[in-house]
Amino acid sequence: MVATQVYQVDPYQPDPAAITAAAQALAAGRLVAFPTETVYGLGANALDPAAVARIFAAKQRPFTDPLIVHLAAAAQITQVATALPPEVAALAARFWPGPLTLVLRRGPHVAPNVSAGRESVAVRVPAHPVAHALLLACGLPIAAPSANLFSRPSPTTARHVLDDLAGRVDLVLDGGATTIGLESTVVDLTQTPPVLLRPGGVGVAALRTLLPDLRAPSTPVVVTDTEAASSPGTLLKHYAPRTPMILLHGAAGDDDQLVHMLVRTLYTRGLRVGLLLPDEEIAHYADLRADLVSLGPAQDMAAIGRFLFARLREADSLGVDVILARPVAEQAAEGGIGLAIRDRLFRAAEGCAIDAADPAALEIVLRVVRRRRIERG
Repeated sequence: MVATQVYQVDPYQPDPAAITAAAQALAAGRLVAFPTETVYGLGANALDPAAVARIFAAKQRPFTDPLIVHLAAAAQITQVATALPPEVAALAARFWPGPLTLVLRRGPHVAPNVSAGRESVAVRVPAHPVAHALLLACGLPIAAPSANLFSRPSPTTARHVLDDLAGRVDLVLDGGATTIGLESTVVDLTQTPPVLLRPGGVGVAALRTLLPDLRAPSTPVVVTDTEAASSPGTLLKHYAPRTPMILLHGAAGDDDQLVHMLVRTLYTRGLRVGLLLPDEEIAHYADLRADLVSLGPAQDMAAIGRFLFARLREADSLGVDVILARPVAEQAAEGGIGLAIRDRLFRAAEGCAIDAADPAALEIVLRVVRRRRIERG
């Protein structure tokens, strides 16, 4: 355990003394958590294998799950990647700094454990002023996954970081809440045609203006924890609360009777239910003995995305036995931030969903609750 130092910094004009302290910590091989426009990152020198290994230890993250390397500017990309495809320049000019990560051929100086031993490396240039100032001050490429315990909801405030990693990280730059709230889009340019590995802050339609042949899988990309993944965020269980979560498929009206039946039946069995739903649906269930948490307005994907992980953490803190959540409507998810929201909810629920027409819905819920209790011992 370490004594975690916390520096409060202005998100637009960060204190130079705090940035210098964080840069010196990184240069010394220590861990620094800092805000980006997406989520808070847990940073270490990407050229130092021992420093990178501390990230995995602090997060309790499997070494098969790679990290993203952050740069101060696109011009530094040759420090970490090689054999750059011609699309990189146009993508960097359009989307960097910003929430786009490119998977490229790994350069010889990057620590192999950054990339789970693969010959590729994931790279981006963050847009947040604190992240930018830190990267400039330290002069190093910084490997930084989300600053949370592995598989938990990603942190969008310094408080979330400390809830998970106090005593595990040397220094935290507290720059307030992040603005996007969901991780970057990841595109693999080592494949032909390029492949969308993780949806995020840059939508598919925008990417296809420069990558017209981009392949965007119709279902989330899922790898096992024994595979060396080419992108973070591709395991089935990710972004997950400790409380078991199940998605409610179908329209709100179709599920209304199902939700009422589940909550009332589970209550008679001594089980508490949390409901994670859009604002417009909360009133439908106000009569139930359930804990209600709002996702935000159903049609405001940016707002839902910004607060999604905070809402997952809030639902997890209620002490309920199971969380039932509504994914965003499929039409709202086409290509934009809604696609990223659907991906995060899918992984938070470990792919588990029930439908109003499924006669086994109650048994599915009970089975999930029993399994999680067994896992907890």
